[in-house]
Amino acid sequence: MRRETHDEHAQAGGCPTWWERLLQTGFRISVAIAIFMAGAFVAIADIFPSPILASAYRGGMALYDQWTSYDDVYATDLWHPARTDETGASVRDAKRMQQGLTLYTSGHEAAAFLIDANGKVLHQWKRPFSSVWTKDAAVRTPRPDTHVYFRKARAFPNGDLLAIYEAVGDTPYGYGMVKLDRHSNVIWSYLENTHHDFDIAPDGRIFVLTHELTTEELPEFAHLGPPRIDDFLVVLSPSGQELMKISLTETVARSPYAHLLHTVSWYSVRDPLHTNAVDFVGQEAAKAFPYAQAGQILLSFRELRALGVLDIDEGRIVWATQGYWIGQHDPDILADGNILLFDNYGRHEQPGGRSRVIEFDARTMELTWQYAGDADQPFASAIRSSQQRLANGNTLITESNGGRILEVTRQGETVWEFVNPERGGASAEKIPIVCWAERYSQSYFVPDFLQHGRV
Repeated sequence: MRRETHDEHAQAGGCPTWWERLLQTGFRISVAIAIFMAGAFVAIADIFPSPILASAYRGGMALYDQWTSYDDVYATDLWHPARTDETGASVRDAKRMQQGLTLYTSGHEAAAFLIDANGKVLHQWKRPFSSVWTKDAAVRTPRPDTHVYFRKARAFPNGDLLAIYEAVGDTPYGYGMVKLDRHSNVIWSYLENTHHDFDIAPDGRIFVLTHELTTEELPEFAHLGPPRIDDFLVVLSPSGQELMKISLTETVARSPYAHLLHTVSWYSVRDPLHTNAVDFVGQEAAKAFPYAQAGQILLSFRELRALGVLDIDEGRIVWATQGYWIGQHDPDILADGNILLFDNYGRHEQPGGRSRVIEFDARTMELTWQYAGDADQPFASAIRSSQQRLANGNTLITESNGGRILEVTRQGETVWEFVNPERGGASAEKIPIVCWAERYSQSYFVPDFLQHGRV
């Protein structure tokens, strides 16, 4: 009886022999190895299409992270475990505290609150981002209102309010700026990616930070390749019209301080500056501070651990310095020319907390004052936070992650404290951050607002 040959078997459509299956398996493994090796070579050599694939991967992971990790707002950095059951204000020394009203913003909603020394809310402004957003906004698909808050707000004497929207769980996270009247009606909005901070010049111009995702290369800084978040300084008219826009990333890159970009940590190369403060230098500050002229802008670059002064007319950095701070926020030029800032990670002693507020002489870099916590009153906020030197010499401090505001003397004694009264989470164990606080004298506001503008 004749056996069927291999070809006859194949032509007859029979099942593959063991030899055929072995060959097919070997071929598939060889192809898989070849594809893997080619992919590894493309990734190591960083040649086409590696950048496209890497960007797609990072984008996909970011979307996955947004859809999962940031869905529960109480799991985001807008909420933290409450350190105390206390809520509201406590006046510890009325004679030594600076009298006035305090404006603050909270991470639980897009609102600002004006309170007296006892924590009573005298007025509040509230405007959810969803009621301001338009299809022409820079943010195409906003996060829900539970995830959008006022990062900073400033009140005007007549009761108007200027505020910045930010969101958690989105990139870019800057959502826009809005000006409200005392009744929270929108006067105007600027819906570019504003973030962190703004300042107002005496002539009413507004200086605000924005950021954008870019796919552009940064010459001579290959480690900062795209995709990358670039920061900008935007100048707005008092009515919210854009007058000027300066790329801070490019300005630093072509400045005498460009070498600071080589100090960016590997985990920050996609956000190399993380500019988080803008402070207009007025006439009095310029007289006391030798490194800036009136009309220039003091900036804080968190990832460079640096402060810088920008001349907006020339579009260049005229001065910059690094210091003994880490993750700093809100540098302010004081009347004597010293700088006051929140040093988020610069304190290494424990268990008092990692943060401190410092004052230093920029000419000598000498530390002239600091406030830090202790075992009984830990002081720590990894991000955000601010401070304000008051007229009586005390310092008003916003400890964002702690959800509190405190006023301390030059000797470090707390004379007033306010703990955010909001709570959240399954067992009301979480406290929302306090993003920003500022003290106003009562005479700052027109009497009509204080009498009739209350909640």
